[in-house]
Amino acid sequence: MPLTPLDIHNKEFTRGFRGYDEDEVNEFLDQVIKDYENVIREKNELFSKVNELEERLEHFSNIEETLNKSILVAQESAEEVRRNAKKESQLIIKEAEKNADRIINDALNKARKIELEIEELKKQASVYRMRFKMLIEAQLEMLHNDDWDTVIDTKEEQKEEESETEKQRQLD
Repeated sequence: MPLTPLDIHNKEFTRGFRGYDEDEVNEFLDQVIKDYENVIREKNELFSKVNELEERLEHFSNIEETLNKSILVAQESAEEVRRNAKKESQLIIKEAEKNADRIINDALNKARKIELEIEELKKQASVYRMRFKMLIEAQLEMLHNDDWDTVIDTKEEQKEEESETEKQRQLD
């Protein structure tokens, strides 16, 4: 068990024949007691400071560990956000491509329908033109027919007969 300043202070030496000077020994012991008390106080202060520093070190180690975990979580979150953003962008691109394909297909279908309608209208116009031409040719043929002369001559004869019949009536 280590000595305490009280142990040193209470220490009694046995006296011998022609021993040491008692005052000198007591003075030296007082000096040893003071120095020993200072050493013990310093030891206690240092022990206290070591404990405080160990607590702070543990606190900072905990903070460091927490920060490291936070950094890892942040990195994982950032990676997850990046992956999600990439997936979302790919989905948007696929959706846009689908929409573009649908729009192109709709436009092509409409263009085909319009082409078919145009062809149908061209056919109808051709048929109409041919029928109209045939009608005009038939009418021209009728105009060039000699039957008109007969009709005109017959009408003129009828008019003459009527006129003579009228004259006869008037005379009568």
